[in-house]
Amino acid sequence: MCDECEGTAVHRRDVMKWAVGAAVLAAGSFASPAFANAEADFAITPEEALARLREGNAAFVADAGACAANLASLREELAEGQHPYASIVTCADSRVSSELIFGGATLGDLFTSRNAGNVVDTAVLGTLEYGAAHLKSPLIVVMGHTKCGAIGAACEVVANGTDLGGAVAKMVQPILPVALSIGASDPDLVSKTVLANARKGVQTIMEDSATIAALVAEGKVRVLAAVYDITTGVVTFDDAA
Repeated sequence: MCDECEGTAVHRRDVMKWAVGAAVLAAGSFASPAFANAEADFAITPEEALARLREGNAAFVADAGACAANLASLREELAEGQHPYASIVTCADSRVSSELIFGGATLGDLFTSRNAGNVVDTAVLGTLEYGAAHLKSPLIVVMGHTKCGAIGAACEVVANGTDLGGAVAKMVQPILPVALSIGASDPDLVSKTVLANARKGVQTIMEDSATIAALVAEGKVRVLAAVYDITTGVVTFDDAA
């Protein structure tokens, strides 16, 4: 373990204290009708979770080489249950790692769903419901990113009629209406589609998940879009979403 990690081990344990008091998630409770009360109530507010993401991203931009500390101890602490402070939907792109982007977030911090183009499909929506309702994760962020290959492919179809073929063609289908709404002639089609697609994910969550919508109405959960710039490392949150 490096000196920096050794010195921050106690600090990182302190960071985890916000989760103390969360009940143990019973084994196999995911599939049980009785798992609704398996975790304690929300430990922090959506605003506090968003502030933590902002601070983590600022730390990442300032020092992307910071290492995670004391993982062995964290594994023991988290073996009996999890209480992630945010749920992140993002792209499968190898350059987009939520745990690094948000300040070296460590084990137990983020409940992450990834696929090409950060599309909110049934599997992702079910995952987010589980995170919000049962793990008490108070913040959901649908995060697109610059230079996204899936978005670029969808825009190629819209702008040039490109035949992608295979499973890739099916994969980008949910993105096509988003790109079409911006227009094939728009010179910023790709970048605008990145943000619009993330916003579409937020809309899908709110419209298709009564569970999450109810938690949002109660002020326990917040859902918003964001865009990560893979060149600068900066995450821009779409607070208006």
